[in-house]
Amino acid sequence: HNPCTGIRVPKSAKKLPHALSPDETTQLLTFTASDPLTIRDRAMFELFYSSGLRLAELTQLKPEDIDFPDGTVRVIGKGGKTRIVPVGKAALAALQMWLQYQRKMVRPGVSALFLSQHGNAISARTISHRLKGRSRQQGIRQNVHPHMLRHSFASHLLQSSGDLRAVQEMLG
Repeated sequence: HNPCTGIRVPKSAKKLPHALSPDETTQLLTFTASDPLTIRDRAMFELFYSSGLRLAELTQLKPEDIDFPDGTVRVIGKGGKTRIVPVGKAALAALQMWLQYQRKMVRPGVSALFLSQHGNAISARTISHRLKGRSRQQGIRQNVHPHMLRHSFASHLLQSSGDLRAVQEMLG
């Protein structure tokens, strides 16, 4: 006879994911984009934050996934599910600026929206590295990673709208 049979281990409390404050987000996204790589970075980070994308979703985007007149982006999320997500005005402006350079840099046969300096699709690792470096340059003390922008998007949207169901749908 085992005296421990049927006894459940108590669940440990789950911590909420870390998010940037609205001021820290503004601090992160406010930088001068003067060369093609910083213009690309601004477009990536603005889109990340304004639409709450996952890193894998961002790396899979193609230029035709952005609908400028509607202000939306078509995203293929987990399980191959497609969703349409709104894009903020600052992100749309940054994307338009980036597309001017993207068209000149893209290698034949590459359909990615965001490119490396060699004209190939940018890797998730490069995006993470660039975000971490930019956050340090902008004076943010936290360890900023791509998923933190997704959490920040969700937190800020929930604070401003109070509509949990809408936030859940936008996040997929």
